[in-house]
Amino acid sequence: MELFRNASLYGPEPLGRGDILIEGGRITAIGPNLPDGGLAKVYDLEGRTVSPGYVDNHVHLTGGGGEGGPATRTPEARIEELVSCGVTAVVGLLGTDSVTRSLENLLAKTRALCDQGLTAYCLTGGYAYPPETLCGSVERDIVLIDRVLGVKTALSDHRSSQIGSRELIWLASQARRAGMMAGCAGIVTIHVGAGKAMLEPLLQAVRDSEIPASQWLPTHLGRSDQLFSQGLEFVKLGGTMDVTAGSTREENEDLARKILRYLDREPTADHLSVSSDAYGSQPRFGKNMEYLGLDYATGTGLNDLLRTLLAMGVPPQLALKPLTSTPARVLGLRRKGSLAPGMDADFVVYDEGWQIEGVVAGGQVAMWDKKGFLRDPFSKATV
Repeated sequence: MELFRNASLYGPEPLGRGDILIEGGRITAIGPNLPDGGLAKVYDLEGRTVSPGYVDNHVHLTGGGGEGGPATRTPEARIEELVSCGVTAVVGLLGTDSVTRSLENLLAKTRALCDQGLTAYCLTGGYAYPPETLCGSVERDIVLIDRVLGVKTALSDHRSSQIGSRELIWLASQARRAGMMAGCAGIVTIHVGAGKAMLEPLLQAVRDSEIPASQWLPTHLGRSDQLFSQGLEFVKLGGTMDVTAGSTREENEDLARKILRYLDREPTADHLSVSSDAYGSQPRFGKNMEYLGLDYATGTGLNDLLRTLLAMGVPPQLALKPLTSTPARVLGLRRKGSLAPGMDADFVVYDEGWQIEGVVAGGQVAMWDKKGFLRDPFSKATV
């Protein structure tokens, strides 16, 4: 039993000054001046701000890349890096490479992170269509493997399989049936590239089928003004749009301005999520789509974007929603994304400037005073 006293609480809605009591990995009580009965270890937060832990729905846990050959494969995630970025729940997926980056490896990495103290899930599929699977079909993977929440595909990208609305409907129908049987979201995450079709195949799929728009989650929609506008159209149809946090201050300032456009349309911020695309490649291509080079993303953009939004005057509860309660809802993670009794004890502690100072994940103190306690067992290995 642990008691975190005297915090400024956002759940993500403002909860005022109060305490959080946790036991058995769950929040058991929230409120001012909670009694500890002399049994709890007490942490005095001295007025520091606390929010739910970040739910990052798009991370290349086993690394991505490979567009320039084997030497351009990006590194895999480490738990200490995820924790330092405020992430307490993560969804792993594949990208361009579903050959040397296998689903078997992704599932093993997902389970390893769970063993190490995070909440981790993954998606079947990848850029290729028909999708790679573990059990012979998208439907079987979601129903039979408890860590699989849905399927990944790619749209409007020269690296994709050039699918259209019919294929998107087929994927969503499999994922929806499977999600109903497995009791999970059955989400279809769609990498949306910079191709000329943009989001139109997905908009057509929603118009042409009886599948609700909420079954699909298109991501990277902040890459252009036109694509972001199409994302707003998708939201009108009942869907949620996902944007990728930037790697630089300029990228996050540009994305924050787009989010302000979204908030003008939907002031409740219920249908926008933010993910990191961490460990995924950021390749550069020439006019004929020839490979020029790449970098890779990290999770630091999540908190950087949050701080940028706050600096632009967005209220904390609205700036936090796309990182916490909205992705938790979209993914069907009922005990994630908010601070309330009965929820998992996942939260972030900030300093006065909203920099991350501490993280609690599943009731464990994963980082405190910017010192990490959950570490990959091979982080200090030497040759």
